[in-house]
Amino acid sequence: MAASKGKFVVSARDLSIDYSANNSHFRHLAVRGITFDLAPGEVLGIVGESGAGKSTLAKAIAGLAGGGRHGDGTPQICGGQLEVYGTRLRYVRRRSRDRLTLRVGFLRQDGAERLSPTLTVAENVAEPIYLRDRRFNPREAAAAVATVIDSVRLPLSLMNELPYQLSSGQRQRVALARALVLEPSLLVADEPTQGIDVGVRDGVLDNLSDLQRDREFSAIVISSDLGVASGIADRIAVMQAGLLVGLGDIDSLLEHPIDPYLKALAKVRAGGTYRPKGVAL
Repeated sequence: MAASKGKFVVSARDLSIDYSANNSHFRHLAVRGITFDLAPGEVLGIVGESGAGKSTLAKAIAGLAGGGRHGDGTPQICGGQLEVYGTRLRYVRRRSRDRLTLRVGFLRQDGAERLSPTLTVAENVAEPIYLRDRRFNPREAAAAVATVIDSVRLPLSLMNELPYQLSSGQRQRVALARALVLEPSLLVADEPTQGIDVGVRDGVLDNLSDLQRDREFSAIVISSDLGVASGIADRIAVMQAGLLVGLGDIDSLLEHPIDPYLKALAKVRAGGTYRPKGVAL
């Protein structure tokens, strides 16, 4: 279900997020007062170095912030506001969060590694359906699973295989299918090409781009690779040390960069390692 016309899918205002780590009570401020919007049907790429706060932001948008215990690494919104489909996620109640997560697909950074080794491909993909409704009709679930596996360009003959029998690229497609099986209207993809060969990466990105266009969902694609994000996104948000240091189309961001990190990205682009949107990576 698409967002109502004129409303933002995601809206962040002076958003700050922290988390505790290493079983301590010390809180690390990972996202520092950022503001941005995501329009219906838009693809926003978020880029930045490791530790920039990208994955923390992804978890928050996917509804996984708050409610954590000290030291468990759960991010919490500690300042400003984050709204996803009109639901305010700071101090959100569990029931409201659960309803929202049905509309948001989350492809985790380690999604391929999180697949259950004892479940078949079909069972891994079907799991979110039964987590939502244990009494869901098995025939309808099987049809949904077959449809989404086909949509990520995997042979249906792999449905009864176990994850270890697949290549890294195939496992990543299974993780993507799992994130899309409930037909979300927003996909948050955190490092969707991590851990797969460069030659396979192109196919995963092309598949993701085609799915977004065909299903018309909004998407946030997070990557440490400028080429990956800019190859699929309408706009780019650049994060550095928890701050949003740039937001816009790639050309305007890098034409006259002021921030040192943007200047470094501009040099990468000038060096020929960058490809603009629409050009194969």
